[in-house]
Amino acid sequence: DQLRNVQKVQCTSGAFAAIQADGSVVTWGHPDLGGDSSAVQDQLRNVQQVQGTSGAFAAIQADGFVITWGHPDAGGVSSAVHDPLRN
Repeated sequence: DQLRNVQKVQCTSGAFAAIQADGSVVTWGHPDLGGDSSAVQDQLRNVQQVQGTSGAFAAIQADGFVITWGHPDAGGVSSAVHDPLRN
């Protein structure tokens, strides 16, 4: 039931992320490879694009803000560069 009005789908080596028409994101697959977005789910609003690496995702919101999740070694943690990843 969560996969309705899907606009785009991206993948890592073990997970998928789907952008829905309302800008929300649904993820599934291996939790360590981006399939579990629960830690950032409340931030995944107005998403325009999602890119996947081998084990992480980066979502770009309409305001230019970037949200990442997934395996830290694959780019899932962007806290070190969080401030510059806007616009």
